[in-house]
Amino acid sequence: MTAKGTFDTAGWDAEPPFDERDGVSLGLVTLAKTFHGDLIGTSVVTMMVATTAVEDSRSYVALERIEGTLHGRSGTFVVQHDAVSDAGEQSLRITVVPDSATGELRGLRGEMAIVIAPDGGHSYTFDYRL
Repeated sequence: MTAKGTFDTAGWDAEPPFDERDGVSLGLVTLAKTFHGDLIGTSVVTMMVATTAVEDSRSYVALERIEGTLHGRSGTFVVQHDAVSDAGEQSLRITVVPDSATGELRGLRGEMAIVIAPDGGHSYTFDYRL
């Protein structure tokens, strides 16, 4: 199955870096999302971010608990983010944590892709199976 839609972000809450040396900074960020479309719901994202002296070279890993309705089925699930920007060349993998889903989403597996439009809008495509 494939779910598509948009999402909004709010509350980019960055803590001071917990490790900073040699031009590399490690920090924590928390933000909220609201999903629209085939996935309707909210989430909280907690990410660990590494930035470097090269503006377009950085990475983040994150865990995100999503609560809502996916194609009419309600429950929660957790996804894991793994993202790298290597001098501007980007990769991102967002995967459902196995056996993290609850309610009518129990057994959920899949991967989500996100796109940030030039105007700043966010959209997702979520390929999944139950």
